[in-house]
Amino acid sequence: VDVGADAEVLINNTTYPIPVQDLPDSDIAISLDKFQTKATRVTDDEIDGINYDKINSVNERHRAVITEGKHDKAVHALAPAGNTAATPVVATTGTADEGRKTLERKNIIALKKKFDVLKVPTKGRILVLCDDHVNDLLLLDQKFADQYYNYQSGKITNLYGFEVHSYPNNPYYNGTTLAKLAFGAVPGAGEWQASVAFYAPRMFKATGTTKFYWSKAENNPTTQENLVNYRHYFITLPKKQEAIGAIVSAPSA
Repeated sequence: VDVGADAEVLINNTTYPIPVQDLPDSDIAISLDKFQTKATRVTDDEIDGINYDKINSVNERHRAVITEGKHDKAVHALAPAGNTAATPVVATTGTADEGRKTLERKNIIALKKKFDVLKVPTKGRILVLCDDHVNDLLLLDQKFADQYYNYQSGKITNLYGFEVHSYPNNPYYNGTTLAKLAFGAVPGAGEWQASVAFYAPRMFKATGTTKFYWSKAENNPTTQENLVNYRHYFITLPKKQEAIGAIVSAPSA
């Protein structure tokens, strides 16, 4: 639902009756992404020649890659397409490292300030660091390193009002234009993974059905092989293009 404007507040009102205000809402149609795995072949010859449950192992791997795929698509969707007034993207300013400028704590503070200006509530701000930026902070800050190596649940620590996590498959950005690459695009020179920030209450996710497909070897007399794959529906998006941001590595030269 696209929620309408907030109610207006009257202070020291002396006019009656109090005016009536409508707050119209509207439905937004969202199509879930469909995630499918390619079918995996497991022959009866394989099963007869091994001492473990190959079918169960294949099932686990299919479920794992679908989970990874939907998480990759989700973090990409929560990242802004580029730097705008409502979706700030901050460039790093640190020392040179393999063609890019490293992340400094002041870059996180800069993103915090932009969220502050946009009146994004403090509670619920999430920062998902990419691997490059985690490594930058590990080299820069011993306190961060101590907290990072002691975390248990994926949450690292809180930094300047952000609840901080890390993820290895964050989206890629062009370090000069600050534009996000399309999902699945191969990065080129001057394009690196970015850290993504968002205000969780203004994001949403929806999970649809999961279906397991299995063709038994006994039903394939000419090949005597089992075929296994999955189909899963899922979507994660911002409710509106607001309360999202990113920190992008800038080129060092």
